[in-house]
Amino acid sequence: MENLGLVLEGGGMRGVYTAGILDFFMDKDLYFSYVIGVSMGACNAASYVSKQRGRNKIIDINYVNDKRYLSYRRLLLKKELFGMDFIFEEIPNSLEIFDFDTFYNAKERFVIGVTDCNSGKPLYFEKNQCKDNVLKVIRASSSLPLLNSIVNYENLQLLDGGISDPIPIKKSIEDGNSKNVIILTRNRGYIKKPFKLKLLLKFIYPKYKGLINALINRYKIYNETIKYIEKLEKEGKVFVIRPKETLEVRRVERDKKKLTCLYDQGYEEGKRCYDELQNWMFKIK
Repeated sequence: MENLGLVLEGGGMRGVYTAGILDFFMDKDLYFSYVIGVSMGACNAASYVSKQRGRNKIIDINYVNDKRYLSYRRLLLKKELFGMDFIFEEIPNSLEIFDFDTFYNAKERFVIGVTDCNSGKPLYFEKNQCKDNVLKVIRASSSLPLLNSIVNYENLQLLDGGISDPIPIKKSIEDGNSKNVIILTRNRGYIKKPFKLKLLLKFIYPKYKGLINALINRYKIYNETIKYIEKLEKEGKVFVIRPKETLEVRRVERDKKKLTCLYDQGYEEGKRCYDELQNWMFKIK
């Protein structure tokens, strides 16, 4: 499917919903020529491009109660809630092996969004642009502010791509995709509220005024992007898949039952809208 983009929102553990949809897509051998994701969306996209069905479900559910994966004690001692070395080094290289060969040989164009801590602006890396260290870029895109450390990559200081460009639809359009499928992890009507802990940001990130401004204005960017997506949806330029109801799963969630239900919800909603999606794709050709 040329000139048709797949745009993936992040959302922390809510991304299990996206994992379910992408697994259904893989069951149908449905792949898009262009995929862009931020944060958990980038993690899901990586396994989708490497064609490893079920990999993200295993990682996000089976390991969620492993202290190496998620630990509030580590947050207190090391200022890191998620064990990023474990997630982005041990898991892909030793436990749930990432298929680098299939990933790099895949014809799909994969773009990862990150936030530059100095400017507060989004940066984008393509899979072949960071061929020797793509997992580090995905790690940067997935590093939540206040909960994980800043990632240094090629003399850049990077954090969660969802800070500066939470749903990178404009980047996909800029890259030539006039039609896009967008997977959101919030229900219709969700409005992001302003960040309240501004003084904490100045204390934690005194050197990064750009990052602070981006975090303070994040709610505006998110809400404006949702309005833009709704406009495109009315014009028939995007096909949006989103949860039908408010999710019970939080950004940081350890309840395996809730996570499994959310994965199943994503898979079933992917199945439910599949015929409609096929008709929409057929109409744009």
